[in-house]
Amino acid sequence: VDDDFLDPLNFRPDSMLGVPGIFDVYRAGGITIANAPGTGVADDKALYSYMPDIVEFYTGKPAILQNVPTWRCSEPDSLAYVLEHLEELVVKEVHGSGGYGMLVGPASTRKDRAEFTRRIKARPNNYIVQPTLALSTCPTFVEKGIAPRHVDLRPFVLMGDQIRITPGGLTRVALKDGSLVVNSSQGGGTKDTWILED
Repeated sequence: VDDDFLDPLNFRPDSMLGVPGIFDVYRAGGITIANAPGTGVADDKALYSYMPDIVEFYTGKPAILQNVPTWRCSEPDSLAYVLEHLEELVVKEVHGSGGYGMLVGPASTRKDRAEFTRRIKARPNNYIVQPTLALSTCPTFVEKGIAPRHVDLRPFVLMGDQIRITPGGLTRVALKDGSLVVNSSQGGGTKDTWILED
């Protein structure tokens, strides 16, 4: 549940998703909320290109894992590069989610690219662009039997007295043959993932 829908007494009064008064209980220390209010800002696509700097600022050390290169179309040099290489790249709306409003360049048509060129030029601040990643595949049960499908893994980290990485995570699966889009809203599925041994 997005922060503004969490509690109709403290945020959006029209929210039918939240629990009235839950934020007051949270603030008083009576409960813990997974993905505490405010943490969603870390998943803002506009911040992706800044992540290595953010990690180093807060930890004093360079990030251990590399970030996916990200171009902000609001920057003239990035915009020029993006428009020249659109058929190789993935375009995402900064505030989009669920795989909506995106272009996967290698799977796009000339018409799709022309439309996204128009959109990007009209509102460059609304878009970030990344290279097309070579996702791993996993044997997946589909209508015709077992077949390889592209996947990505979402690990979970728990923070209390210590920071702990869970022994597994959520694997998102692109159920359409050849698709790189793993979002459930775009026909993707999920698999529980467990690490059985170190």
